[in-house]
Amino acid sequence: MTYNTQLNSQEKLTLTQPKTTHSKRIVLTTFGSLGDLYPYLAIAQGLKSRGHHPLIATSERYRQQVEAQGIEFYPVRPDSLPDFAGDWEFLSMMMFQKRAIEYVVCYMLMPHLRASYADLMTASSGADLLITHPLTFAGSLVAEKIGIPWVSCILSPYSFLSAYDLQSHLWSGNIPLSSYEKTQITGMQDSIARHFQWQARFWVAPWRQLREEIGLAPGCNPLLAGLHSPYLVLALFSEVLAAPQPDWPSPTMVTGFPFYRPQNSEGLSVELMQFLDSGEPPIAFTLGSSAVIAPGNFYIEAATALRELGYRAVLLMGKEAQQVSSELLPEGTIAVEYAPHSELFPRSMAIVHHGGVGTTGEAMLSGRPMLVVPDDFDRPDNAARVVRLGVARQVSRDRYSATVLAAELKQLLLDPVYEERAASVGRLLRAEDGVGRAVEAIDNLLV
Repeated sequence: MTYNTQLNSQEKLTLTQPKTTHSKRIVLTTFGSLGDLYPYLAIAQGLKSRGHHPLIATSERYRQQVEAQGIEFYPVRPDSLPDFAGDWEFLSMMMFQKRAIEYVVCYMLMPHLRASYADLMTASSGADLLITHPLTFAGSLVAEKIGIPWVSCILSPYSFLSAYDLQSHLWSGNIPLSSYEKTQITGMQDSIARHFQWQARFWVAPWRQLREEIGLAPGCNPLLAGLHSPYLVLALFSEVLAAPQPDWPSPTMVTGFPFYRPQNSEGLSVELMQFLDSGEPPIAFTLGSSAVIAPGNFYIEAATALRELGYRAVLLMGKEAQQVSSELLPEGTIAVEYAPHSELFPRSMAIVHHGGVGTTGEAMLSGRPMLVVPDDFDRPDNAARVVRLGVARQVSRDRYSATVLAAELKQLLLDPVYEERAASVGRLLRAEDGVGRAVEAIDNLLV
């Protein structure tokens, strides 16, 4: 491996790209979990290395993480997530009925739209460019109102709803389809899209009303065509995961995953390092920063399966790790609150995760095979795509049990093809520079 291939995206950008002589004030606004924050922080670091002045505008709970990276922060409401643990029964029902997106839009975001708009308008004072997230509905309103260009970002292929790219969760991606079967799935996909369009027109009524009040002409639904900027759309994932399609909005650039590498990271804990050094690579279990709040039976069934399999394991359990006694865990298993995926995954035998696109990207980069247990949103589609790549297996959330988990892990770990394909995909992703490509595209827009 050469020196350049060992550099992370931030270092390569600093070494290979000259700093701009025309510094711009660029506001990046996002909403959601850490998986929604990290790509924007990575791009902000890249913009700063080019001499720009980036600002992250998001929920107050992320202030410390943003400012620790030397990036300016401005709070935008809503400033807290709902009580997922307390509302898990309700949220589970919404997921079961495939209404999780409705929950997020109607219950979490639209009631705060006016506050979000006011906060983001203040944050964008004097800005030259605004970069938005799919759930920051105030973003396009602010950019249009103050008359600046904006860049929209898509974090996962599912959000494009392409008629040419069969949504992978509707079929087993590793099974070839006949022309007739493709036509059937395309029709099913079109029916789902039309149903979503019909429902979504009601969800965004507060957005349409606010547009009218601030003097803007009627616009396209911000969940559909209005989601995409006419200036630039950044697809923040690898072409290995999804290739561009003819009906993606123009102009769209697939950048590759903008992997976030924090400055002065504490890395793996001493306890975890000692565990990793003491034996064979473990299986890593993680649910990401949001799903881990209400993990259901994810870790309980994992512990039962591990007793049967005898593999070592690391359970990333969030704050619940503090409540778990080591005596309750199978031999060779450790529970920790958090560990950087970029450091843990390459040292793992395999990764079991929820299918969030950020976690999926890090698992692909590590070159390790994975077992995905998706629930809702884009996660079933992400899971099916890595299954189609031959680097993963998949278990639906309602089938997840110790017995099924043990059987799937045996298939994953005893078939060398998964490991070989995962290593190949890892090499492809390590050759990409998602942050560098995103920053280059933004710079070209600002010229």
